[in-house]
Amino acid sequence: MHSDKCRTKAKKIAATACGVTSVALDGADKDQIVVVGEEVDSVKLARSLRKKVGHASLMSVEEEKDKEKEEEKEEKEEKEKFLCQPNPYYYYSQPVMLGPNPNSCTVM
Repeated sequence: MHSDKCRTKAKKIAATACGVTSVALDGADKDQIVVVGEEVDSVKLARSLRKKVGHASLMSVEEEKDKEKEEEKEEKEEKEKFLCQPNPYYYYSQPVMLGPNPNSCTVM
């Protein structure tokens, strides 16, 4: 961005995008915009900047992770590890009774 007017115009465009929480200028010549927010459509934002300001490119897209959320997930994982296993089902076999001579005649 070559002038202050272009910088402020780019900041306004980025600030009006859906999901943006903060906009800041970065870089040696203040020619980069840092946009922070939740569920920001980066492609849509870059397209609108190209239309209204001129050249725009995405340098990096990152997801911010909170330490509190990570700790909560770890606690939930630890709780899930200590689940009790149910007792297995036992199958009782039927006893087989055999006499002293199974081939003998029972009528006699």
